[in-house]
Amino acid sequence: MARNERLTIEDTDRLSIIAKALSNRERLAIVKSLINSSLNISEIASQLHIPQSTAALHLKVLEEAGIIQSELLPGERGTMKLCTRCMDKLEINLAEGKKKHFSTSISMPVGAFTNCDIHPTCGMCSANEIIRCDNSPSEFFIPERMNAELIWTSSGFIEYSFPIPVEGLMKKPKRLIFSFEASSEAPFYNEDWPSDITIWINDIEAVTFTCPGDYGKRRGRITPMWWNASQFGLLYTLELTNVGTILNRVRQNEKDIDSYGIDKQTNAIKIRIGNKDDAVNRRGLNLYGKRFGDYEQDLVLSLVFD
Repeated sequence: MARNERLTIEDTDRLSIIAKALSNRERLAIVKSLINSSLNISEIASQLHIPQSTAALHLKVLEEAGIIQSELLPGERGTMKLCTRCMDKLEINLAEGKKKHFSTSISMPVGAFTNCDIHPTCGMCSANEIIRCDNSPSEFFIPERMNAELIWTSSGFIEYSFPIPVEGLMKKPKRLIFSFEASSEAPFYNEDWPSDITIWINDIEAVTFTCPGDYGKRRGRITPMWWNASQFGLLYTLELTNVGTILNRVRQNEKDIDSYGIDKQTNAIKIRIGNKDDAVNRRGLNLYGKRFGDYEQDLVLSLVFD
């Protein structure tokens, strides 16, 4: 997950928090260690040659600043805290006051899901290999899922939590744009395999559409050469606006952006993609990351505020 943040000299509270978080050499080293992978506290302490208690204190400061995020996962002995960088770029303009409008965009790896209901055929693979949970729903929350570039399930859903930027908390965005590449899920592939896919925003149904098939007759533009099943999907763009809910530039219903309670969320926007239990065409989905399919992107959420 990657977030870009823009600040001006008027964002004094936010600037103070970030300045404190980045003012320590060990905390800077932690951020650097999380550039390419997620690590637990023990791994971070080992890399920096510091006690785990010191590492935990540094991580708390970085998490409060919104530079990293953490989640508790099953470990060899109880649970472990896995830490992930959630900020790619910070821009500070010291010569310009706050603009009336601002926007933010977050790129979420397909493997960074926070909830799921998975059914065989199912699995995940990185750009280099199949991840070990192939047709094993019980293993979908393994840490290696963060490396996934393709996820598939024959039914159910996959859910993500997108963080709201600090400057957007408790504010009403005037527009939300969510973009992703997807296909239905058939064993191997089947281009005539319609699946009724639903998108929920904060547990509220936004739209249901029919994806025509699971595409594999030609190779995906950026799909690795070793992969020989589902090759690519279609690009879908969901927009929540003040005039309704729009999919691929076609208005689907009259639910406006205020209907989804985004301004009431305290830390994240939940987005769920999957089949309803009573879907006529309950044929699952493939979700493609930036190193699979036809489009070099992860799941992308953009918010525009006044």
